[in-house]
Amino acid sequence: MKFVSVVLSALAVASVALADLNPIVVKGNAFFDSVTGDRFYIKGVDYQPPDANGETTDPLMDYNICSRDVPYIKALGMNTIRVYHVDNAVDHSACMQLLQNNGIYLLLDVATADVAISRDYPMYSYNYVLLQHNFATIDAFSNYTNVLGFVAANEVVNAVNTTDTATVLKAVIRDMKKYISMQSPRTIPVGYCAADVAENRYQLAHYLNCGDVTERAEFFGLNDYSWCGASSYTVSGYNQKVANFNNYSIPLFFSEYGCNNVEPREFTEVQAIYSSQMIPVFSGGLVYEYIQEANDYGLVQVSSDLKNVTPLVDYYNLQYQFNHTQIPSGDGNYHPNNNASDCPAYVQGLWEANNTLPPMPSQASQYLISGAGTPLGTDGPSNQWVPSSALSSGPPGSTASTSSFASATSMASLADSTSSASSTASAVASRGAAASSILRHGAGLNSFVVPVVVILLSFALGLVVF
Repeated sequence: MKFVSVVLSALAVASVALADLNPIVVKGNAFFDSVTGDRFYIKGVDYQPPDANGETTDPLMDYNICSRDVPYIKALGMNTIRVYHVDNAVDHSACMQLLQNNGIYLLLDVATADVAISRDYPMYSYNYVLLQHNFATIDAFSNYTNVLGFVAANEVVNAVNTTDTATVLKAVIRDMKKYISMQSPRTIPVGYCAADVAENRYQLAHYLNCGDVTERAEFFGLNDYSWCGASSYTVSGYNQKVANFNNYSIPLFFSEYGCNNVEPREFTEVQAIYSSQMIPVFSGGLVYEYIQEANDYGLVQVSSDLKNVTPLVDYYNLQYQFNHTQIPSGDGNYHPNNNASDCPAYVQGLWEANNTLPPMPSQASQYLISGAGTPLGTDGPSNQWVPSSALSSGPPGSTASTSSFASATSMASLADSTSSASSTASAVASRGAAASSILRHGAGLNSFVVPVVVILLSFALGLVVF
């Protein structure tokens, strides 16, 4: 069979050590190979296979897992995977080399279930634990030339009432960029992957691309499921996205796509995404997702012992589309000189992000000079610190003053006194389906802190006996 020969070819490639891939750089609104100068289009898949218990784990620390999957990803003709969760304290060299050998780049989210921007209390989650974790993850991966970019957060703005989180998001992007400029052996783009919220998708995109260059994102990913079934360039609204982002000045791509309202998925949107109509504005995309889970978005089924992979109908359909889609040659008529965006106007209830960013927490500034230090991995402390006064009064609003910023960032000084509480929160938080949801759809702090606070208060009042 043709498919078998393709897989065997991929397996053969996987066994041969090749030269490291050339780093990808940003020029205008597109990605380019830093050595050849060729335009780079993302042809990839979102990749976060669970462990045997169905829980979120780091797929790049286990060579048995990545060597099981890379041949199938390669056989699809893909050049990129997006991973939502890694443990920055473990070794990833074997899997990263395997990806290198097969021409596959990595787009890496830095958040974990316990260390992420909180939607409920974004200012309080912006502390030195968050930044140490993000910086240590940069340290763990910056030496691999096939790291395409770092995702500062995923879908933290997921509704009209969560836009205040964008202020912290942009501050985190600024801080990661600064750390990379001072500590990384090369420049690696930092960006964001957004929920497709119709009410504010363009405000968010332009907010992350406005203001001082040191604060702006370097790419913008859109998790988009608007092309369903037998759709088209116009019915899906792709044409409107191209028109509305035509003047956008940084790379734009689909960080998730593949609507499953109609099954099996035919993936006819692939031909549109890599067509001459879209590539002047979009730089490809990543299919959601590789492994079949309860949400029914998988391309392959994995056996219960995690040893064997069975491609599903969606896999073959996607393979067919990639095999029959020719990307136009040349630079794709990208836009090298678009201007940065104007910052969106404040609109109560619709767009409430602050254009003045909070300063980096003072205890995190030392990392810019001395480095992030020892990575703490997924068993380190959580950054989800909230004072009891904030829990009783509700989440701070987006109109917080500079003093509120200072109050939020000063929470870092509680690290020693709250380390045991943070450990408790980490232990209580589910690392299964809940963790997966947080990683892929953003963090909501109540799920971490409120149950722990209730338990501790109940214990103190004698309502609970252990």
